[in-house]
Amino acid sequence: MVRPTLFLSDAHLSVERPAQIAIFRAVLGRATALGAEVYILGDLVEFWLGDDDDAPTMRAVVAALAEYSAAGGTLKVSLGNRDFLFGERFCAETGATLLPDYLTVQLHGHPVLLTHGDLLCTRDLKYQAFRGYVRDPQNQQKFLLAPLAQRRQIAAQMREGTQASMLEKNDDIMDVDADEVQRVMLAQGVTTLIHGHTHRPAVHSFSLPDGRPGLRYVLGDWYRTGTVLWVADGVYRLLSTTEFVPPNGALGAESSV
Repeated sequence: MVRPTLFLSDAHLSVERPAQIAIFRAVLGRATALGAEVYILGDLVEFWLGDDDDAPTMRAVVAALAEYSAAGGTLKVSLGNRDFLFGERFCAETGATLLPDYLTVQLHGHPVLLTHGDLLCTRDLKYQAFRGYVRDPQNQQKFLLAPLAQRRQIAAQMREGTQASMLEKNDDIMDVDADEVQRVMLAQGVTTLIHGHTHRPAVHSFSLPDGRPGLRYVLGDWYRTGTVLWVADGVYRLLSTTEFVPPNGALGAESSV
């Protein structure tokens, strides 16, 4: 029997939204009860300062992940633009396996490409330059050597800068580039893609350059209504967290591949 799979991204868990921590725990509890694998495709937390971050909110997130893994769950995590500093200690404490920028998995015999999604936003040149800087190992090491209090100050400044920058950008620039999506899917040999990052939950159908039909599942953020993608028995369901953890235990509408 093939295990079902739960995908989520962009939860942006933080001390400012404690209710989302409770929802996250409930989602993991539901995944455990259903025997599901869990893939977190980036930006689980608002900002990860390093594996030594002792903030209560971050420790609560680690504890929730560890509880899921201890119950027999399989946890895979992609690095996003907020949690790219997840490291060996995080993996040891949570039971998570970190994923590369692009990974093709088999879902019910169908190859599916997974990624956070930021690399697909090629028109956002300022962001891509920022990504190159913060992903540089030397820059990361320098940041991690700073005292935790200083890292918190830097993160707060970066967050303010990011919010200001987003107000200046056209919405289209912050979305994925359709040509890049098709190029990557062709290069990876897939017709189905799952990603987050853009905070625009949807299912997109299109034709690849070779004539094959393509599908792109976009996960939503958790700032308001959280979104997850539930895959079981070859059926894909893009659900709100409320639909995934409902009072009556029934899952929501279907989207079949």
